[in-house]
Amino acid sequence: MQKIGIITINDFNNYGNRLQCYAVQRYLENMGYAVENIYNENTSENAIVNFGKILIRGLRNFGKRETVSARQQNFNEFNKQIKFSDNCIINGWHDKGLNEKYDFFITGSDQVWNPYDSGRSEIDFLSFASDEKKISFSASIGADSLPDYATEKYKEYLKNFKSISVREESAKKIIEALTGRKDVALLVDPTMLLTVDDWEEISQKPKFNYDSKYILSYFLGGSKEYVDIIRSIAEKNSCMIIDIYDKNSVFYSCGPQHFLDLEKNAFLVCTDSFHSAVFAFLFNTPFIAFNRNNTKINMNSRMDTFLSDFGLKDRKYDVGRNLDEYLESDYSSGYKILEQKREEAKKFFARAFS
Repeated sequence: MQKIGIITINDFNNYGNRLQCYAVQRYLENMGYAVENIYNENTSENAIVNFGKILIRGLRNFGKRETVSARQQNFNEFNKQIKFSDNCIINGWHDKGLNEKYDFFITGSDQVWNPYDSGRSEIDFLSFASDEKKISFSASIGADSLPDYATEKYKEYLKNFKSISVREESAKKIIEALTGRKDVALLVDPTMLLTVDDWEEISQKPKFNYDSKYILSYFLGGSKEYVDIIRSIAEKNSCMIIDIYDKNSVFYSCGPQHFLDLEKNAFLVCTDSFHSAVFAFLFNTPFIAFNRNNTKINMNSRMDTFLSDFGLKDRKYDVGRNLDEYLESDYSSGYKILEQKREEAKKFFARAFS
């Protein structure tokens, strides 16, 4: 059995990150490969700055420490699903024999090639591996263009990859222009490559008493602008509201396994999160996709691309639309497109691992 080592971003407190990490592993295991995540950390900031951030975060969460602690416990429990290698890479240091321990290396998914992320390094481009072992899986640059200082480095890093797949059109265009390659594949986020059955295997119902009819609210950019809208839907349809990102709520303690169950069984999902919208789609749950506010840069392009690609533009919040229309959903045409996307992924890996 061939062995694959994965390099990705590890944010142990983020639903989307943990679920995409699991999806990459599970998808490749379903294909018959032995898979391990190689923990990679690049500590670009000094220890004093890091300590200061931890202290500030602790003070902010002091009154909610019980919920925050329970949340970390639930994330830790979910992380047992992730298979980590005994090998790790810290600030670029790694075992010199690492290349020989795996048949292939994969970088991705997530924004592993974001030039504005100080935590990224040449390791995310698999600089330690032989060219014939380098593969990217739905890697993201996270920007529509590269800064001037990054262009030559990226050209050098990417030109000798065995196979490259990215998750957005802009990344595909950037890499093709830099390297002259014509084989850069555009694949969906790996969470969409697993079936509903795959996700149901690891989902868990939260251990709280709550109404069976509820609206799941999940906003990463803040939801103050949308509170009245969500409340009016809840009141009209006799629903409770579960705000999973509210630190004052017991539901903030939910791990990714609980997030999946809440997405599946919601009366309606209201969100500005890409992965929340994806799982609502996969589970055939009605959802409203809102623009993400309170961010320095536009974070809506990935959501808009997803809605456009899968015929889901009617899921985007429109101030002039009757809210009752969002409560009905028919994703049948989107599921047909998804099958095509899954077939494209199969073909990509058949070539990559040949």
